[in-house]
Amino acid sequence: MTRAYKYQFREGVDPRDVEDTLLLAFLAAEGVFGEARVRMDGAYNTDREARTVTVDASTAVGQIVNAVFTIFAVKEFGRDAFSVRRLGAEVLA
Repeated sequence: MTRAYKYQFREGVDPRDVEDTLLLAFLAAEGVFGEARVRMDGAYNTDREARTVTVDASTAVGQIVNAVFTIFAVKEFGRDAFSVRRLGAEVLA
């Protein structure tokens, strides 16, 4: 079972822009699920130094956030600006 997705961004991609894009994905999820459910079921972790973002995918909210964030990142930064991989039993850390 997929528990999370980990995104690795290449050097040159501003981590603040990545975080802004992630927050837009969460805002889009609010349009689907409402603010309360996104606050309860949405989770992520960023590591600016490592240029990574990990987004929980264990809930429907997380699955939507990941899908929206992925396409937003492709459109904003380009297909080759990042990689993404599924994490299984690993915990968001």
